[in-house]
Amino acid sequence: MQQKVLDGRYELERKIGEGGMARVYVARDMRLNRRVAVKIPHQRFVGDPDFLSRFRHEAQAAAMLSHPNIVDVYDVGQDGDIHYIVMEYVEGTDLKTLIMREAPLPIETVVAIGEQIALGLQAAHRAGMVHRDIKPQNVIVTPDGQAHISDFGVAKSHLSTALTETGVSFGTVDYLSPEQAQGRPALPQSDIYALGVVLYEMLTGRLPFSGDNAVAVAMKHVTEEPLPPRRLNPHIPPGLESLVLRAMAKDPARRPASALEFAQLLRGYDRLAQQDTVVNSGLGPRPAPAPQPRLGSAPPPQPRPAPPQPRPTAGGTTGRVSMPAPRTAPARAPRQEGLGCGVFLVGMLVLAGVLGIVVLLNSGALNGLFSGLFTGGGPARATAVVLPTAEPTPTGEPSPTPDERVAVPDLSGLSGPLADSTLRTIQLIPVRRDASDATVPAGQVVSQEVPPGSLLLPGEPVTYTVSLGPQLVTVPQVEGAQLSFARQQLEGLGLAVVVDEQPSRTVTAGFVISQSPAPGLRLPAGETVRIVVSVGDVIRFPDVIGLDRAEAETILSSTPGLELVFVDVQGSDRLPNFDAYRPNEVVSAQIENGPGLNNGDRIPRGSRVILGVREP
Repeated sequence: MQQKVLDGRYELERKIGEGGMARVYVARDMRLNRRVAVKIPHQRFVGDPDFLSRFRHEAQAAAMLSHPNIVDVYDVGQDGDIHYIVMEYVEGTDLKTLIMREAPLPIETVVAIGEQIALGLQAAHRAGMVHRDIKPQNVIVTPDGQAHISDFGVAKSHLSTALTETGVSFGTVDYLSPEQAQGRPALPQSDIYALGVVLYEMLTGRLPFSGDNAVAVAMKHVTEEPLPPRRLNPHIPPGLESLVLRAMAKDPARRPASALEFAQLLRGYDRLAQQDTVVNSGLGPRPAPAPQPRLGSAPPPQPRPAPPQPRPTAGGTTGRVSMPAPRTAPARAPRQEGLGCGVFLVGMLVLAGVLGIVVLLNSGALNGLFSGLFTGGGPARATAVVLPTAEPTPTGEPSPTPDERVAVPDLSGLSGPLADSTLRTIQLIPVRRDASDATVPAGQVVSQEVPPGSLLLPGEPVTYTVSLGPQLVTVPQVEGAQLSFARQQLEGLGLAVVVDEQPSRTVTAGFVISQSPAPGLRLPAGETVRIVVSVGDVIRFPDVIGLDRAEAETILSSTPGLELVFVDVQGSDRLPNFDAYRPNEVVSAQIENGPGLNNGDRIPRGSRVILGVREP
């Protein structure tokens, strides 16, 4: 593009970037003598009034943002058919270039950049704005490591991808949240999802999803789980991996509640790894706990040399039956003459004991004894259930072996600490999660992943969820936003919206004048937010139709913003139902060279009014 000066002030120097909707130039502000960046939409959008309206309005809204991690917007204007936005010029490299050149990036760099982006997003979200197109191309990193989010000034009405299909340019769906891919409104959590994808790419050098076309990639965001990044880069700390995958949860409610919370979690990600890590992270099947010696039992016997391999059972699993090793022939003692009395007596006692056990087994007495011991005591009493197994004894005969498994108790309705102690009492590992629930009181267990009565080995985890009570959402700042945007933000958080209309001489029609409750207040989902929306600089037409002429003239003359310019006296030749009206009664009103009026209509300030009156 040849050098051009916009509005006699911004001298374009060279193009520094181009996307699907606009080009960006570095320019010189000749009035303030400083470098700026100027964004100009592509020519094909010049004839789209809706696009240009959003372009101007969202640029003005972005100009209200001021944060170290957001590119400042200085000005928005038009020079002939060229519309433009003037922004802060940041000397640096876009994050996509850094990823392609250096990924995987160092852990410290990833965390620092991610935290800065999250803090910038928090400032935007507090102002009622959702970026909707967070991607590395829209993040500029300075040589000293400062991250700046750009491209707040253009409405994101298209998917954003590098792919071009049948002549149609899309945006990158590589960072698109599942709710956006499904056509639902973008939320602040949508930006958090996109930031999670950016972190994933910085850590691995790869995107989590790829496909032959934009639609295929978008559907993977909706339906597929990403490959855990530690499988691509084992140097990633587990706590950081867990946080990235949480940000990329399909359900927005399972992501960090705000960009500020995400920034704080990134700052302390290393502490996450020190917390309970028994939850299966998806990196593969959880290893079975090492066998524990049974309390009160003798140390396990040393393995015999070269034992035969166990045989599969009928169910396809490996049974515990094993063949005893062949006996070795004992060394023969020197032959004695006679057994001796002591040996004879011991032999008789052993024989009597064996015969007694046989009689008890045949009578069922032992079965009753075991049944009485293990049928009446709740979950913890199941820890000593004896199941017959064929573990060989020193004599080669099978004997019962205790089953070490314990029965999982029913945790529903318990408090979180009580559920924890209940599980620890029977040597199971409690894994607590918290979630909002509108029906279960805060602090009580909502659900558990392992059903009650299931048998687990000691040391295995049981995950349960404790209610946080009704979900609380932070009321966003929507004052100054367009009604449709404000409604989308509030309803997207589960809040009800009531709209009141009010004239305003300062706020454009269709934009929010005020809101109640104030932004930043936390409310249960389903609560109502009332917003007052401008209907423009209008006034209410007084209730003069039906009054006498003199009274109507007095009211109109005392109404600011209205001017009575003519009274049209109408006879029976011009007034239908002439006899239904009183003499000098006001029968109609209209704006001069404009539409007819009814009592209470809103009309532009400064309107010139004509009254119709029945003749005396």
